[in-house]
Amino acid sequence: MASSLSTKPFSADALSAFASLNSDLGSLSPAYLRLSLRPRLPKRLHIQAAGSTYGNHFRVTTYGESHGGGVGCVIDGCPPRLPLSEADMQVDLDRRRPGQSRITTPRKETDTCKIFSGVSEGITTGTPIHVSVPNTDQRGHDYSEMAVAYRPSHADATYDMKYGVRSVQGGGRSSARETIGRVASGAVAKKILKEFSGTEMIKVSKASKKETFPLIFQILAYVSQVHKIVLPEDLIDHDTLTLDQIESNIVRCPDPEYAEKMISAIDAVRVRGDSVGGVVTCIVRNCPRGLGSPVFDKLEAELAKAAMSLPATKGFQFGSGFAGTFLTGSEHNDEFYIDEHGNTRTRTNRSGGIQGGISNGEIINMRIAFKPTSTIGKKQKTVTRDKKETEFIARGRHDPCVVPRAVPMVEAMVALVLVDQLMAQYAQCNLFPVNSDLQEPLVPILRPEEALL
Repeated sequence: MASSLSTKPFSADALSAFASLNSDLGSLSPAYLRLSLRPRLPKRLHIQAAGSTYGNHFRVTTYGESHGGGVGCVIDGCPPRLPLSEADMQVDLDRRRPGQSRITTPRKETDTCKIFSGVSEGITTGTPIHVSVPNTDQRGHDYSEMAVAYRPSHADATYDMKYGVRSVQGGGRSSARETIGRVASGAVAKKILKEFSGTEMIKVSKASKKETFPLIFQILAYVSQVHKIVLPEDLIDHDTLTLDQIESNIVRCPDPEYAEKMISAIDAVRVRGDSVGGVVTCIVRNCPRGLGSPVFDKLEAELAKAAMSLPATKGFQFGSGFAGTFLTGSEHNDEFYIDEHGNTRTRTNRSGGIQGGISNGEIINMRIAFKPTSTIGKKQKTVTRDKKETEFIARGRHDPCVVPRAVPMVEAMVALVLVDQLMAQYAQCNLFPVNSDLQEPLVPILRPEEALL
């Protein structure tokens, strides 16, 4: 039909109408013509999926709302031939899910994920991976008041200010339920990092004895503060910290004594219908040297952006953080030395494993501050959508403290950053033979029989 219309000659009536229109336009001023004939929006302002996608080489787009049909993600750029199943993601989704203990929201969701594409016979194909998790325990009626009045310090008001419309039930995209897509894709990123570093390295001891040891690229996060309960930094050894220590209690603090204090602090506000905030500390062990780029794409800047994109985040500290401002240069500098394997190392780690925006091989460490949950069961003053002052008590099911469930979220975002940066480093600096005097190859040199596989 379109083709026949485009080739059909103009009729006499059509030509006459066009001539009349041309005559009318000619009587108008040139300025009017310029304004009226412009498109409503310049093409450069057309934006797709604004704010829902992260990454350049390993790209993740999350979708869904708290009380919609479900939530999930699409992962693009995953390497092919990676063994992958729902079970790989479910472990971290279970750590994130609601209703796991008395100090989390009582909403009951299994958060069971399903892979719909990008995996064939248990192996990734290199095409986009679609992961979906259904919502099964929605209670939309709990949010009837929120359709009229704004929750103080929540995104209700600003979503209206930006879009002129919002999903009322559960907060829509501003809900922490959106992070399911992040955690699922972060689990894939973790597996890539594990497979990448899962080779045995050989070291020679001082007694000239050869030993093999796994160089494991590992990301671990834990709760280091709840309200006024602060875990002293010297109590946790980041060289030996394990996931089992972190998961040994419901608050995910690796020190049992401080974990009990944190749980008590959350219980105290929970029964009063109030909430508290806290801090999640995250470390990265055995990160390859060289990740990150100078100026705008520094590794710590990418980590900060990723961490601060999580719901309820209010602060980010890296390495010595703000405490470093109290030191002099001679006190703060990390002096270099050569270790027993001939590697350049630092005696201290106030830089937090990154210098000049590039990883130096030391443990990367960061701290992320989370505010108290804004939706609480106490009366607060607010305004309605039609600009009338009122009082408001929130209903619904909400975390009295978000940090125990934020632990796997932080790990996921850090993993997404590092996989993306790892691919970027390989693409730019490892396509050709490296300078072995200064650089480390990202991919180990394989024996002939391994290369054939």
